[in-house]
Amino acid sequence: MSAAIAARSSRAPVPDWVNTHVHHRFEDFLGRVVILLFWNSEDIHSINLLPQLTRLAGRFHDGVVLLAIHTPRYAAQRQSATLAQAARRLHLRVPVANDADWAQWRAWGIEAWPSAVILDCSGQVARVLQGESLADDLDVLVTRLLDDAAARDLRRFDAAPAVERSGAQTALRAPGGIAFGEQRLFVSDSGHNRILECTPDGRVLRQFGSGTPGYWDGSQHDAGFNDPQGLALVGEALYVADRGNHAVRRIRLASGQVETVLGRGRLGYDTPQSDPSPTQLAVSAPQAVLVRDNLLYTALAGQHQVWRTDLGNRESTCVAGSGQAACTDGPALEAGLVQPSALALYAGLLLIADAGGNALRGLRLADGQLLTLAGTGPWPGPAAAAADAATVLQSPAGVAVDTGGNVYVADTLGGRIVRLAAGNRGAWKAETLADALQEPGAITAQGRVLWAAERYAHAVLRIDLDSGAVHRIAIGT
Repeated sequence: MSAAIAARSSRAPVPDWVNTHVHHRFEDFLGRVVILLFWNSEDIHSINLLPQLTRLAGRFHDGVVLLAIHTPRYAAQRQSATLAQAARRLHLRVPVANDADWAQWRAWGIEAWPSAVILDCSGQVARVLQGESLADDLDVLVTRLLDDAAARDLRRFDAAPAVERSGAQTALRAPGGIAFGEQRLFVSDSGHNRILECTPDGRVLRQFGSGTPGYWDGSQHDAGFNDPQGLALVGEALYVADRGNHAVRRIRLASGQVETVLGRGRLGYDTPQSDPSPTQLAVSAPQAVLVRDNLLYTALAGQHQVWRTDLGNRESTCVAGSGQAACTDGPALEAGLVQPSALALYAGLLLIADAGGNALRGLRLADGQLLTLAGTGPWPGPAAAAADAATVLQSPAGVAVDTGGNVYVADTLGGRIVRLAAGNRGAWKAETLADALQEPGAITAQGRVLWAAERYAHAVLRIDLDSGAVHRIAIGT
C-alpha cells in the first residue's frame, strides 16, 4: 500500500459501495490511475461533469478507474438505498460509494463539489482538481501518468471494476417533468430519454424520442432527447427542458415534429449577447420551462439564471440571476439564484423553485426585483431550527399555482408537497399537503387536481386538492 493511501485509510473507513457487492479498497487499484470523484446527486455541476468523466474512463478503460464518492447535503441522501436510486437515475456504470458521514471528504481534504483526487499508478496523489471544468485538464494528465507508469513498469492492464446493472425495469423511470391539458397527460420519462403522451389514467398514447440518449430533431420516434425534465404545454406545442442536451426543444403535437428553440446541444455558458440566434447559444442544464404570451422562460440550473426568449423575434434576455450561485435578493440581474429548477406565474410574480437555495423565490415582473418568499437558504443551519417546519425546503424542484391562488411547492428531498397561501404583510401560511413521498419533483395544477412526478416511485401522483386524497398512477399500464 502506498504511503498516501495508507495515511488516508487510517483516518477513514472503507466506503459503503451501493452498486457493487465488492468492498473495494483504494489500494486494490495500484498500477492504474484512479480518479476519486467527490460529487452530490443534486448538484448540477456534478451532474454535468459525470458523463464527461465516464467518457474519459471509457477511453482509458485499461488504465483508469473512476470511483464516485458521494457526500450528502441532505438527510435523505445519507441512505444507501436512495443513493443507489440516484446512481441508476444518472446511468452511472462506475462504483459509487456512500460517504454518509463525510469521512472520506475530510480524509482527502475536499472543499467543494465536484472535486477529483487523481492518484497515480503508485497510489500517490498527482493532482486535486475542482469544478465542472476539471475534465479539461484530465486527458493530458492521465496520458502523462500512464506513460510514466509504463516507463517504470508499474502499469496493470485490468478490466474496469464491475457494477450491478439497473434495478427492475419499469415503464416509467425517474420522471422529471409533467404537463396536463385537454385530457392528455404528458410526462418526461427522463430515465428512458423520451416524452410520453398519456390518458389521465396512465395509458400511453404516443412516445416522442427514440429512447436512446442523443441530440437530433425529427418526428416522434426519430428524435433524440437526453434526460428531459420540465414541460410546458401551450395549445398544440409542448416545450421540453432537455437537460442532458443543454437545449429547449419544442414538440409540435399535430405532426409530432421535434425542433430546437434554445441551445445548440452542448454544454456552454454563453450569454444572450453572444449570438443573436437562441439556437446558436451554448447553455447549461435547462431544468424548467414556462410559456406565456409567446415568451419562453427557461430556468438554466447550470448557469443559476432565468432567461426569457421571445418566440416571435427569437431574441433571448436574462431576467434573473447574476450567474453566481447565491441566494440573495435585490435587483434581479444583480441578485443570486442557486440552481433554479421550476417556474410558475402568480399575481405579478414569476415564481422560481430555487433548488440549490432551498427556497421559493419570486421575480416581481413590474420592477425586476428578486425576493425570497419561503425557505432558509443553501445551508440553513440555525435558521431552519427557528423557522416554521412547513417552510423549511430541501432542494425544491417543483412549483404550481391553482385557480384559488394557492401555491404548491414540491419539497423534493423533504419527500412532500407543501401548500402556501399568501397572508398579511407578505407572510405566507404553509401546510403539508402530502408527505412520505419518494422525491416528488415537477408538479402542475389543473382545476382542483395537482399532478406530480414522483421520481423514485417511477410514477405520477394525482392529488385531489379538496380532499387531499393521493392516487399513484402507474404509467403504461
